[in-house]
Amino acid sequence: MKVKNVVIGIKSIDEVLNRAKDVMERLERGEQVKKTKPGIYFESLEVMRKAITHERMKILKVIKEKHPASIYELAKLLNRNLKNVSDDVHYLAELGLIELEKGKSNGREKTTPVVDYDKILLEIPV
Repeated sequence: MKVKNVVIGIKSIDEVLNRAKDVMERLERGEQVKKTKPGIYFESLEVMRKAITHERMKILKVIKEKHPASIYELAKLLNRNLKNVSDDVHYLAELGLIELEKGKSNGREKTTPVVDYDKILLEIPV
């Protein structure tokens, strides 16, 4: 089995804008642009800590290990309020850490959360 990784890192807005400017200038000159590692980047460690909380990491782990069929089932596994779990799941999906698969079961719509990677790699510049 191939191990999939997700990269989470810290980059300032200036770094992101300077990189974008550099890429655009190179493309205008017709130069090849080397792909960078895809990832999820935050402006600071503090912002990352607010986004990637202990409870949200627990959600990722339970999804990966237990494969719940719905957000409702996930909330039951976590013994947490459905609304709070749903909010966290949708936030993690916005970040790209969870995929949400829509489907139907017994005529009802359901959303299945999926984690399709094995590791989160953390990059912190010093």
